[in-house]
Amino acid sequence: MVLRRLATALPSIAGVIVVTFLLTRALPGDPAAYFAGVAATQQAIEEIRHLMGFDRSLLVQFFDYLRQLARGDLGTSISTGQPVAQELLTRLPASAELTFSALFLALTIAVPLGVAAARRPGSWVDHACRIVTTAGVSLPVFFTGLLLVYLLYYLAGWAPAPLGRLDVFNSPPTNWTGFYLIDSLIAGDLAAFHATAAQLALPAATMAIFALAPLARITRGSMLAALGSDFVRTARANGLSRRRIVYVYAFRNAVLPVITTLGMVFSFMLGANVLVEKVFAWPGIGSYAIEALIASDYAPVQGFVLTMALLYVLLNLLIDLLYGLVDPRVRIAA
Repeated sequence: MVLRRLATALPSIAGVIVVTFLLTRALPGDPAAYFAGVAATQQAIEEIRHLMGFDRSLLVQFFDYLRQLARGDLGTSISTGQPVAQELLTRLPASAELTFSALFLALTIAVPLGVAAARRPGSWVDHACRIVTTAGVSLPVFFTGLLLVYLLYYLAGWAPAPLGRLDVFNSPPTNWTGFYLIDSLIAGDLAAFHATAAQLALPAATMAIFALAPLARITRGSMLAALGSDFVRTARANGLSRRRIVYVYAFRNAVLPVITTLGMVFSFMLGANVLVEKVFAWPGIGSYAIEALIASDYAPVQGFVLTMALLYVLLNLLIDLLYGLVDPRVRIAA
């Protein structure tokens, strides 16, 4: 099943490569003129264009790009002069730590809230669930981030300045995983751990609000359907405890739609990362791609989109494997 899923994903990745290449070339502006400067002569601009390879035909540029990809080379950023693959690997842990923290926070709130709302339809818990899901869907993620910064940092002073992964009073822990929370615990540096958690709180909460709305909604709907099914009524007639019925029988049958929604939410969060990272000056791959896009630096943009596509494919593969673990019938059908 794994090999079959990877094979079906190859055309999608190929399409992403082609579309990204064409779209970056269609961007307004001339990278050669940008990097030559406003005082550069036309001859100087043409020399830079030749060095960057933009004076060749589009087809030749595309095949050169494919040859680079075959070697695992994503190109070199003309903004920083560094290999794109190296910069993406350096920045990816920051984005991953933010995304996983937000997803964990969203799950710990959304799933219990959805289950509680399904167990007591029409109660205050159910109404609270509806309010939370409506707010999460209605508020743009960048607006939520700016609102939290204004309320909790500017007005209340409870949160630290939104200036990256650590404040100026702490230094990064020894790099083991790239995740500051984990690395600071490995190093036994509790000051760095607390500083990292404080810096992570607002951006993770911003993305969690965005993510928990669909998760809570689908959990509630799936649990309502499961609790009203025949096998639950049979379990009640046999005298099983309410807790066992809800969490052993009903929730296990309701969790498949939640897993599906989880995969979709995670893919949306990869895109929302870009906005959140800009709001909180987070040094991840999203802010790196935005800076490259403004400078018409093609290689980082292409590398970013290709990385997101690969992560999306791996995520869908993981979702399929989770399906098989939760429901063996899926494995048999595959």
